[in-house]
Amino acid sequence: GLPQKPGMCGKLLGDTAVMVTAVSKTKPSASQFMPLVVDYRQKAAAAGRIPTNYLRRELGSTDKEILTSRVIDRSIRPLFPGGYFYDTQILCNLLAVDGVNDPDVLAINGASAALALSDIPWNGPIGAVRVGLVDGETIINPTRKQMSSSALNLVVAGAPQNQVVMLEATAENILQQDFCHAIKVGVKHTQQIIQGIQQLVKEQGVAKRTVQKLFVAPEEIVECISRDEAINKIRLETEEQLKEKFPEAEPYEIMESFSVVSKDIFRNLVLNEYKRCDGRDLTSLRDIKCEVNMFKMLHGSALFQRGQTQVLCTVTFDSLESSVKSDLISTAVRYVYLWCYFPPYATNEIGKVTGMNRRELGHGALAERALKPVIPQDFPFTIRVTSEVLESNGSSSMASACGGSLALMDAGVPVSSAVAGVAIGLITKCSLEKGDIEDYRLLTDILGIEDYYGDMDFKMAGTNKGVTALQVDLKLPGIPIKIVMEAIQQATAAKREILQIMNQTLAKPRPNRKESGPVVETIHVPLSKRLRFVGPGAYNLKKLQAKTGVTVSQLDEETYSVFAPTPSAMHEAREFIHEICKDDQEVNLEFGAVYTATITEIRDSGVMVKLYPNMTPVLLHNSQLDQRKIKHPSVLGLEVGQEIQVKYFGRDPTDGRMRLSRKILQSPATTVLKTLTDKNSIVLGGTVPQSSTSSQ
Repeated sequence: GLPQKPGMCGKLLGDTAVMVTAVSKTKPSASQFMPLVVDYRQKAAAAGRIPTNYLRRELGSTDKEILTSRVIDRSIRPLFPGGYFYDTQILCNLLAVDGVNDPDVLAINGASAALALSDIPWNGPIGAVRVGLVDGETIINPTRKQMSSSALNLVVAGAPQNQVVMLEATAENILQQDFCHAIKVGVKHTQQIIQGIQQLVKEQGVAKRTVQKLFVAPEEIVECISRDEAINKIRLETEEQLKEKFPEAEPYEIMESFSVVSKDIFRNLVLNEYKRCDGRDLTSLRDIKCEVNMFKMLHGSALFQRGQTQVLCTVTFDSLESSVKSDLISTAVRYVYLWCYFPPYATNEIGKVTGMNRRELGHGALAERALKPVIPQDFPFTIRVTSEVLESNGSSSMASACGGSLALMDAGVPVSSAVAGVAIGLITKCSLEKGDIEDYRLLTDILGIEDYYGDMDFKMAGTNKGVTALQVDLKLPGIPIKIVMEAIQQATAAKREILQIMNQTLAKPRPNRKESGPVVETIHVPLSKRLRFVGPGAYNLKKLQAKTGVTVSQLDEETYSVFAPTPSAMHEAREFIHEICKDDQEVNLEFGAVYTATITEIRDSGVMVKLYPNMTPVLLHNSQLDQRKIKHPSVLGLEVGQEIQVKYFGRDPTDGRMRLSRKILQSPATTVLKTLTDKNSIVLGGTVPQSSTSSQ
């Protein structure tokens, strides 16, 4: 729908539109990796809104934007040629959103089309679709309404010839066969998108530019290293020797040459001798140790260690209100959060400790998606799981899923099942002529070096029954579906083995939450008592929350929820509520009865009266003081302390004020029939009483 020039593409789905641009420098950078930057931006104007901040404009990137940027990056990065170290930027701007179709998959296809139409060397195109599962039926690119009832949210990025490039999924613990079927259907539909982009490229006739230099290791240095016996002992010593032999070589060429040989030795050991660098066979797990209830004061905690990867997970409960997170584009409300902190000491490094970076955000989002499906929808608290990575050598996100599952059960969250996660790696041997995969090995529970030197990082989490989350990143321009299916099978076997180990520490959720944990109680407040409970300008509620630290929220017309961080805070709140409502709870007045009232104050508009000693004075208006129309109570000779007879007519249903009249007693007796509810007591922590009626 948009005019196109090389490196620019507009994509439409329904009335949702994304503009994607691709720009790459023509001079190489000094970087030692592919300097690719992907930025996905959601402008509020696309949804017909104005940002609500002080400046009325978009500020920093939101979590949604960052996570979408990562998905696009992971989809297109594997298809850049090896050694292409030219600064490249992909910008995705959301132009319009119809509220029906999600723009993230659209942005992946837009990036694919923009790169394919540009002169940037890129081995695309790719295609991407979202796959949903509604009532057992697989749906391609479901609408937002369909996704609300979908048991699966799967994004598939595919390459030509039914190759898989990237997978990302959240699932409601669906069965393995349903999950595999959804992947196959998704890959099949990506081929139509790829063919469309290929046709567009053919029409445009854009030629790819010749790269000035691809940063690859020179063969002569590689051959020299392979003859050097010191390679397996001291890297620095080897590099020094190479600098002497090749004084004109760039530092990067020497470092890359060393990596090429190390990678080759590492991969050949796996492919030919079925040996891994730590001595494990291909499907073995590292040693796993679990511990729960690390700190008594925390709501829940667990330590999970797998080899040299160690995470400390903690659980914190808060009120439901604390979870509401508004997003102008997607209007999302979340009740479960998982934050993953990855400090520099986890990898024995020194670094600046800053705010949440993209990697930590991505790891936390993956672990959150793994755990969310097993948490009951009606749980009365917002749950925050924090994962502190203490040591890292291999998938910390999957360790966070395992540790988070144990911490939730330690906190007494009634999860439907324990969750475990594992990372599967891949080592391939490709033919020199066609580049097709000739041979491959799948590795269970990979180390950091196996991720670095390998071709795939396949993370899968789930329960004994099924799958809850999946994330697949490749370094190859695509792999056959067959390998993906085998990886799922191998991950399933490993997942069950990990769950057996975890169950030895804690097999099911604790029956009760900790005594120091928060509590929630409901309060029934009849309409007639609401003004008393809330106070003028919500004064009583504000005072209650400030004094005791509780959070009060209204559930419906007559029901409030009180969240207290500790039982003692709830006890304080209960006393406070009894104090402000005690005069109404002590005396039940009879409708139509006559009472003796004591005047406490004379006002221009009437007199303030009390019916019993500890009652809060109420206004008896001038219009109800006498049959005659008066402008001030003094004309009747009324004084403070004087006792007068008044008739009680219940409470005003809108503001709960007492309705009293002195005037009615001065007229001939009449029969008054009224019906009003008898719900006149405030009930804490119990069930809401049923309505009853009385007639007078």
